[in-house]
Amino acid sequence: MTFLSILCALLIEQMKPLRADNFIYAEIKALALRMETWFNAGQATHGRIGWFLMMAILLVPVATISWVLHYYDWFLASFAWNVLIVYLTLGFRHYSHYFTSIQLALNAGDETAARVLLAEWTRQDTIGMDANEISRLAVEKALITTHRNVFGVFFWFLILGPVGAILYRVSEYVARAWNEPEHMRNEAFGLFAGRAYYWIDWLPVRLTAVAFAVVGNFEDAIYAWRNFSRRWADEAIGIILSAGGGAMGVRLGSPSEHAVRVTLIDSATVDISDVEADTLPGEEPSVRSLQSTVGLVWRALLLWMMLLLLLSGAVWLGATP
Repeated sequence: MTFLSILCALLIEQMKPLRADNFIYAEIKALALRMETWFNAGQATHGRIGWFLMMAILLVPVATISWVLHYYDWFLASFAWNVLIVYLTLGFRHYSHYFTSIQLALNAGDETAARVLLAEWTRQDTIGMDANEISRLAVEKALITTHRNVFGVFFWFLILGPVGAILYRVSEYVARAWNEPEHMRNEAFGLFAGRAYYWIDWLPVRLTAVAFAVVGNFEDAIYAWRNFSRRWADEAIGIILSAGGGAMGVRLGSPSEHAVRVTLIDSATVDISDVEADTLPGEEPSVRSLQSTVGLVWRALLLWMMLLLLLSGAVWLGATP
């Protein structure tokens, strides 16, 4: 039922994508804001309490409904419930319109429109960027978004069902909401949320990197992953971008992002910022890299679906007397 639930949710989303500003997401964002307002007293312990309470508020009802449907063996209702949860947590097409529009603008030679779209999507300054820089940022954003909105959800839905899908997406959002805004970057409140998501995402991010390697240039993807992923401040992003870039033969990341943090024997930490971009494998990103990214993502998605189908078949055969 796991495979069929994901397949149906994907088909429904292709026909009617869920808006990123829908009512349910807005309520979750409002709940995260209320938790931060109520519990943020400047200590990491308060962030831990707020995180667990928010998860309980969202996960207990989902777990209860899933258990009731399974206990009474309401197969069709349980299947519909699974499809609904995957549809709500899957974000395959939430932001794909940005990527497609940027690609069309660059193909038409309209860099100004591409910069505007990229600024709306990434929430960063894009003034003065050329086509290659726009392409690089669009590719990076697409790979990271695909992992967080698709492959991570797949993994946790497979492990814990609807509860797992909700756990992954909410923990990812809370980690960002309580750490990335300017007023929260130096706050201890979001430390636990960030660490919790790190461990929740530890295995999925590596499975995504493996999928990129399998469907792309395997040797270059593994080489880039092993030798360059730690040059990003965020380990998970480093793994996704180094493996994805290696799989496509594209050099991702800017020189400033390739600062290596080296811990010395005396436990002091220094930043080495003189790592040149040309030490990374692959070519400079270009407009063609956008099409390569589309192909890589779709091949990785098909690989995940094939593996889920095989796993579902093995489980079904094992349960058959």
